[in-house]
Amino acid sequence: MPGRVFLTRPMAEVAAWLGTEEVPNDPPRANIAPGQEVLALTAQGPERMRWGMIPVGRKNARGRPVMETIINARSETVFDKSAFEGVGRAILPVDGWYEWTGKTRRKTAWAIRPRDGEMLGFAAITDTWTAPGGLKVPQLAVVTCEPNADVRDIHHRMGVILRRADFGIWLSGDEAAAPPLMVPWPDGLLQVEEALGVDWSGP
Repeated sequence: MPGRVFLTRPMAEVAAWLGTEEVPNDPPRANIAPGQEVLALTAQGPERMRWGMIPVGRKNARGRPVMETIINARSETVFDKSAFEGVGRAILPVDGWYEWTGKTRRKTAWAIRPRDGEMLGFAAITDTWTAPGGLKVPQLAVVTCEPNADVRDIHHRMGVILRRADFGIWLSGDEAAAPPLMVPWPDGLLQVEEALGVDWSGP
């Protein structure tokens, strides 16, 4: 379920892949962590958002405030939990993501990306957090599902990857149209290799 992602290709290519004319001219980013700003595509166009939702004012099924920052949301319950009531939808474009295996201090980092070199679009939910002082912060969480065969040995969850043909349905379709899209990516389309040379101290 992505713990960190990477987006290293030129932003002009990202814009063309998203089907939009303008995106921020960000530098290549090999280590994007929760809490940082990411580029997201919404029904209104590209937008910067923070990866991680602070659900201030939201409550869980027991009526208690949700306190933790949420970076991923389970597809099986994302539209059923009161903590996610009223959220919007977005797409997080990436070149791939990282997962780790092994014991503490001896973990191996794995980079997961498409075999064909294309980009991936993770399904995401969004809302806006009002920070102290009134600053409004757009934020998102990646929707996750069961892993496909490519990822199963690395992690028990993976982000929901959308086909480009389904972008419009995810962004603008009604809630009933979303569940059929929240399924594992077809087997055999992803490659998993050890992530070498990545600066994990990152910004």
